[in-house]
Formats: sequence, structure tokens, C-alpha cells
Amino acid sequence: MGKHGKHLVWDWNGTLLDDIDAVIGATNAAFAELGLASITLERYRELYTVPVPKFYERLMGRLPTDEEWTVMDGAFHRHYWARAEACGLTAGAAELLAARQAAGATQSLLSLAPHADLVPLVRRYGIAERFVRVDGRPDTSTDGKSGHMVRHLAALAVPAERVVVIGDAADDAVAAAHVGARAVLYTGGSHSRASLARVGVPVVDSLEEAVAVAEELV
Repeated sequence: MGKHGKHLVWDWNGTLLDDIDAVIGATNAAFAELGLASITLERYRELYTVPVPKFYERLMGRLPTDEEWTVMDGAFHRHYWARAEACGLTAGAAELLAARQAAGATQSLLSLAPHADLVPLVRRYGIAERFVRVDGRPDTSTDGKSGHMVRHLAALAVPAERVVVIGDAADDAVAAAHVGARAVLYTGGSHSRASLARVGVPVVDSLEEAVAVAEELV
């Protein structure tokens, strides 16, 4: 890996993968199984947070019971994966990744999606070769993204001061700060622009702008 220039760590869901419609559809399908009212995209982005049970607390006015959480989580993933097949990459993503690789820049992919599910998806979209490393969540891991980021950068052997994380959620910026890296947040995923702006890092409306801003960060 080159010793100079920015290394980008890309998030997957809601960033490179344009899956917000699948997320909303799966969320509402899960809600229906518990008799909860459906939610709009705007409301989802306004309330969404991690850990996810806290998101449900914001919606329900209380934390879900263990039984409710088990039903919600299982239903969400069942409905999400049924919809995920129809999702495409975010506009311009494939071209941006290819252009950076052609220019000799490095990039990797880090996601909390299960590793065994993530890798075949990335290959199917034809972008696996654009990354020097792809890491999904190990089956045994209960860490959030910050711990995952520590392991990812250690495996890459790239200094944190060279790293910019591009994601769609506050926890992407938190994970970047945890290792001493920078972050740029994209508005096309799970959070509203207002909630992303509160994080205190650059917020952009396209992946092209995200890359441009990332390259300028010191």
C-alpha cells in the first residue's frame, strides 16, 4: 500500500449500497407484525440511532421487551434480505471506486453486515477488486463499529491520520474518531442532514462530493 495520499474506508449499507427503501420497507413490515404503525422515510431519518433498541424506544416511548426485540429483529432481517436483491449501488459509486483505484489511491470496505453475507454481495456488484480489504461483522462479534474499525485498520497497517471514513450514520464518524481518523457523512442513508450536522464532521449530498471533501481533509 502506498505511503502517501488518503485511504478511504467506505461504509456499505446506505452509503455504497442504495438500500434505504429496503430498510424502510423491512422496518414497516417488522412493525406490522407487532401491530405498530408504519413510519415514513423522513420520520425514520429523524429518529434513527444506534444501538437499534434505542431507536425503537424513540418510536414506542419505551424500550422493547426482550420478546418484542426478538420478533422485531428477526422480522426486519427476514424482510430486508427479501428486498435487498432489488437494491443497486448508489449513483456514481462504481465509477468513483474505479477512478480512485486507477489513480493508485487505496480504499477498503467496512460494514456491520455479516461478513459471510457481505462478501458475495460486493462480488455480485462487481466492485470487490476495487478494495484492498473487505470486512463485514464476524459471526461471533458483538462489538460496535468502533471496535470493528480498530481491527480493520490494524489489518490494513495504514496510519489513522491518512484515513477518511465515508458513511451515512453518526456511528461511522464515532468509529473514525475512536481511531484518530477523519470522517465525511453522506445524506442518502439512514440519518437526516440535521442529525448528521450535529456530529461535527463534513456532511455531503453525493458520493462524488464525499470523495472530493475527503481528499481535501488534512
